Amino acid sequence: MIASDIMSSPVYVVGPQENVAHARRLMLSHKISRLPVLDGDRLVGIITKKDLAYRLRQSDPIWRRRPIDKIPVHVLMVPDPVSVTADARVADIAALMVARDFSGLPVIDGKKLVGMVTKTDLLRSASVHNLSLPVSALMTEAVTVNRYHSLDHVISLMSERHEPLVVVNDDGGLAGIITESNLAFYKYNTDTSAGLPVKDVKMLRKGESGGRKRFRYVVEVHAVAEDIMSGPVITLKKDDPVSAAVTLMQENHVHSVVVTDGMNLAGIVKRDDIIREVAK
Repeated sequence: MIASDIMSSPVYVVGPQENVAHARRLMLSHKISRLPVLDGDRLVGIITKKDLAYRLRQSDPIWRRRPIDKIPVHVLMVPDPVSVTADARVADIAALMVARDFSGLPVIDGKKLVGMVTKTDLLRSASVHNLSLPVSALMTEAVTVNRYHSLDHVISLMSERHEPLVVVNDDGGLAGIITESNLAFYKYNTDTSAGLPVKDVKMLRKGESGGRKRFRYVVEVHAVAEDIMSGPVITLKKDDPVSAAVTLMQENHVHSVVVTDGMNLAGIVKRDDIIREVAK
């Protein structure tokens, strides 16, 4: 199989001077995670939901917290993106994505943009559906946060650990998940005339082992994990086949699935780990 067999086409695109709000609306409307940026017919960049997601950190410079309809795409895009040709082999594309940590690549025929090939496209390939491994063979440890952790903390954790998903726990239970999509498409207040919105967060702690829980110091933040998380949490069992994880990802438009062992959190299986297996 080659790129032209699995790529998505036609492709939604944006111009470098169009605003980020327009790019965001396109991603939401068409359930896509990236947009090639064309200056005329020339591919000059790519903008992804990750580029949007990590601009919500409260401590970022003030220009990054302007209303997104005032920010041009070229400010956030990745310039001169790596591309592949229409006749590139699927195995080579998978290896390139793994080696360079790409989730999607523009497909070029001559100098013309003809499509996009993404990890989601790779999941639909025969190479993935022929995998006969159990989920436990590919799952990794889940990163967790408390439902009252701040938005800043969640973004920093996902960015530093390169995690596309964190699990929000609630006294050992699964309260929800937070993905890069939750961050990128979070409906935050863009009116900064009165400053960023804040809220009081009360955290419980025990004064001593076995003692009574008490509220500790209250911190003001503009959003916490429970404001951003989505649920109910989609799960599968550690003995389920990888093909079951792929089906859940495709049906629910997600890139990671939480794995349980009985009532306990066992880990997560990620689209990237499945693609890495194909690239071997």
